[in-house]
Amino acid sequence: MAVHTAAHHSSGQVLPFRESLMAMLGVSFVTMLVALDQTVVGTALPTMVAELRGFDLYAWVATSYLLTSVVTVPIFGRLGDYYGRKPFVIASIVVFTVASVLCGLANSMMFLVLARGLQGIGGGMLVGTAFACIADLFPDNVVRLRWQVLMSSAFGIANAVGPSLGGILTEYYGWRSVFYVNLPVGVISLFFVWRFLPHLRHVKHEGKMRLDWPGAALIALTLGALQLFVEMLPKHGLTAETGVLLVMSAAAGFGLWKWEKRCDYAILPIDMFRNKALAALFTLAILGGFTMFSLLFYAPLLFQGGFGMSPKDAGVMITPLVVFITIGSIVNGRIVTRLKNANLMLFIGFAFLAVSCLGVVIATHTTPRSVLLAFMLIGGLGLGFVMPNLTVFAQQTAGREHLGIATALLQSLRMIGGMIGTAITGTLISHLYASGVSIALEKDHAMRWLSDLADPQILINREGQQTLLAQFAAAGHNGAALIESARESLVAAIHIGLAMAAIVAVLSFWQARRVPPVRLKGPQEPVILAE
Repeated sequence: MAVHTAAHHSSGQVLPFRESLMAMLGVSFVTMLVALDQTVVGTALPTMVAELRGFDLYAWVATSYLLTSVVTVPIFGRLGDYYGRKPFVIASIVVFTVASVLCGLANSMMFLVLARGLQGIGGGMLVGTAFACIADLFPDNVVRLRWQVLMSSAFGIANAVGPSLGGILTEYYGWRSVFYVNLPVGVISLFFVWRFLPHLRHVKHEGKMRLDWPGAALIALTLGALQLFVEMLPKHGLTAETGVLLVMSAAAGFGLWKWEKRCDYAILPIDMFRNKALAALFTLAILGGFTMFSLLFYAPLLFQGGFGMSPKDAGVMITPLVVFITIGSIVNGRIVTRLKNANLMLFIGFAFLAVSCLGVVIATHTTPRSVLLAFMLIGGLGLGFVMPNLTVFAQQTAGREHLGIATALLQSLRMIGGMIGTAITGTLISHLYASGVSIALEKDHAMRWLSDLADPQILINREGQQTLLAQFAAAGHNGAALIESARESLVAAIHIGLAMAAIVAVLSFWQARRVPPVRLKGPQEPVILAE
């Protein structure tokens, strides 16, 4: 394999314009693959759960993906720094696409959760390498922000189409079809990456690469035990089982910290966490992920189960949230390099996120659709102002040597925040909803229908509702009133869950002051091109 140093062009990119454009198209299609999956699945998720009858695993459809992603992102971020990112981007597309097919073939909630876990491995490989490809291609931060508009546009197309497409496919072709959408996008992205993305490697690495498998195992144990603890605590309380999980997570986390401090090839470089600027950015990534994933996964459930919207209508309502993430990032790219204090965009972004969450919290089924759309739009803008800046600020602060692992860690920590957010919010919603339904049924002496109403899927499954209404009528109960009580319980539960997400957004706004002013220009080290 011939290797030569790639000369930097005067515009701050390592390849001429045409080659840069084709390579960025490859990365953009890869980004579209993940974005399309996230938005389509989020809209269709309530319907999937309704058909597979497993609301107790609702959060796990999201968190199994996030958990496997969290573990694989830093592994492949480190491998990409050493071997170059192209081989791993190709492998990630293949794994992600195959896992999508398995998700579409799922015949039970457990199968779907496991297939989503495999999909998360592909997604983790992709996130750990594809995002850092842009920094390789465009070492200058200002040039990089301009070229990121192309990726943001691809992200925006997927986000614009995703929610409505998810709703339409679910309504007319069944929820399985939403996973098969990844097939054509996967094939197109594989072609562009294989053909046009250069194989870039950093100059400094010498000798054999060693991977920190003990560190990876400890990460998986820490986060897996924590996830199970968070899931089980609201349902079972502090029992021997939940206590063991908490102790196991804490012990594995302590062991991880001690191991990484003395490991020469640590998957989590401890010195990066000692950097005050990086530590502040990593904290904001966790908090931002908590709010973002809570909003993305439970707003569709509120609109469908709580407000009685069809999957298609719920998709339309979510569209501004995901579309304006892209529009916000494009606007941000134009503004942030001109600001004397670039950190200002973080404050604006988190303020918008808090307003969006609070808006959804106070919304009812009588709230005008235009008002709900406005709250979704504000939330999208907030995420568009926050997420690109966290990435670019971390890349600039970490420097070229740790570029890949810093980018990967930021994405991992955002997913950890998302995992914790969806788990806590999900279990809180499950607990509060079941409690509300139980009270309503007990008051009407209809407790024998608790098992039917305890799963919110009945609020989305129209056929199931008709059957249940007939049973209520035969027994002399006002079935419509009981179902409406269940709907009100779900709305109240989701409101409380998203109120917590709003509090986290406010905390993020406060924490943003800890990020030192970031200068978006600086000297960059060369990379080598392996062809």
